[in-house]
Amino acid sequence: MNADTKMGFTYTIEVLKDGVVVDTETVHNLMPTEGLNYMLSAGIAGGAQATSWYVGLFEANYTPVAGDTAATFPASATETTTYAESTRVAFVPGAVSGGAPTNSASRAEFTSNANKTVYGAFLVSASGKSATSGVLLSAAKFATSKTFDSGSVIRVTAGFTTSST
Repeated sequence: MNADTKMGFTYTIEVLKDGVVVDTETVHNLMPTEGLNYMLSAGIAGGAQATSWYVGLFEANYTPVAGDTAATFPASATETTTYAESTRVAFVPGAVSGGAPTNSASRAEFTSNANKTVYGAFLVSASGKSATSGVLLSAAKFATSKTFDSGSVIRVTAGFTTSST
């Protein structure tokens, strides 16, 4: 086994005010044990496959840990729910190319309806805001918090990457 093999999601976050990008950042995620177990089960061991994934945001100054699950994460990280979209935003990946599916053709956008500070993003298989079912596949804390004022937009591009060196 190659000890240098790495996999996970990279998130590019853009904050837009009046249609203009005012902040951008790219961060790598943590894949919690629940997400790793899901990938191995669905991909190798014949386990059930989730057919839909959703992007969420969180507002606590929280650092994701390996033990996070879809059941615990919304409360631990204080999921942001004050955005205009009625559910978490669908993650719509394009075709897999070079081992890296991404939602760059259909980025997740959140339109704020309250002034908030956002600290991170996550990927989960349940659509409902603050839902505690499904699988937490990935979570990432931003290097710097993002101001998410009412009327502003946070755009999230997420992609799965693998690297074997």
